[in-house]
Amino acid sequence: MKLLYKIICIILLFHTTNCNAQNKKKVQAKANCGTITNKNTTIKKMETIQKNVLGTDLKLASIDPMTGFFRTGYCNTDANDRGLHVVAAVVTDAFLQYSFAQGNDLISPYPANGFPGLKAGDVWCLCALRWKEALAAGVAPPVILEATNIKALEYITIEELQKHAVQ
Repeated sequence: MKLLYKIICIILLFHTTNCNAQNKKKVQAKANCGTITNKNTTIKKMETIQKNVLGTDLKLASIDPMTGFFRTGYCNTDANDRGLHVVAAVVTDAFLQYSFAQGNDLISPYPANGFPGLKAGDVWCLCALRWKEALAAGVAPPVILEATNIKALEYITIEELQKHAVQ
């Protein structure tokens, strides 16, 4: 299972690198929250608004750092998101160290693909299964329910998420 997760993460990293290489110029685009400017990512207006775990419209997770599988700031997903990056988490040092120990380095910057590296307090759309693993290990980071995609409920209970919700 861990090997499969690592392979998926490598594929997603390659996909993100290719996408960011094509979008180097500074752009402005409209998202649900208004105009967002980012020099590394083209932000497309969401065609359909996905729902969060509370059943309401999905809220913006973070634009600094720019997060989400599509790098729109939202924890949106579709069939291409094999890692299911749907949990809007406020990462902690304990989680970052745990993730690093599992072979997923979220701390180191990767300038080639526009990834700044994460630090405690950053909001990031995590893979649902990684968050669930961290929960079992006792290091699950807090979550923002309004920005966590309803798809997370396929792997995580609402009670588990509520217990770790940002207040």
